[in-house]
Amino acid sequence: MNYHAHETAIIDQGATIGQGTRIWHWVHVSAGARIGERCSLGQNVYVGNAVRIGNNVKIQNNVSVYDNVTLDDDVFCGPSMVFTNVYNPRSAITRKEEYRNTRIKCGATLGANCTIVCGVTIGKYAFIGAGAVINRDVPDYALMVGVPAKQIGWMSKFGEQLEFSKKTDGTAIAICQNTGEIYIKNINNQVSLQVSDHSLLPLAGEGTEGG
Repeated sequence: MNYHAHETAIIDQGATIGQGTRIWHWVHVSAGARIGERCSLGQNVYVGNAVRIGNNVKIQNNVSVYDNVTLDDDVFCGPSMVFTNVYNPRSAITRKEEYRNTRIKCGATLGANCTIVCGVTIGKYAFIGAGAVINRDVPDYALMVGVPAKQIGWMSKFGEQLEFSKKTDGTAIAICQNTGEIYIKNINNQVSLQVSDHSLLPLAGEGTEGG
């Protein structure tokens, strides 16, 4: 066995678990689950059958990752956050054929006690604030808070809020103060990471915006 599992963990036969992954107290991993390398599953985590988890994913205590959820590499799931897979559940009606796919892209953070309503895609390095309720797709690098969640800004890969400066061509630019990485926001309000070329920084006198 090339991973660590606490003696109280239940790992059903057939589950695939990558090297260096750590599985803590009272975790249940279902037979069809596929978990990558160097992941951490905290106390009381449940992983369903039709679940795919990438490398270096951290799932904190009391999180259930239900069928049809995919977590890409480097995703962080905060304590007691919630996934769903049926949009309109009823106890008396079986809806297993109606599960909706949910994908959390690389590097995204899901804050403590947030809820991800099924059928959405959360973009890479997006940041979902504690207690937020997500009921629609989230762009890459977006900062989302509230019930229902609204976007209030942008976050760098490092996890710092970005301040964009408008350029004369209608785009905007921001630099992460911790890494020096440069981010471009295009005229369609989409953010992407650029090479660390400081010649792209705005000239003196060009304005600054928070969102």
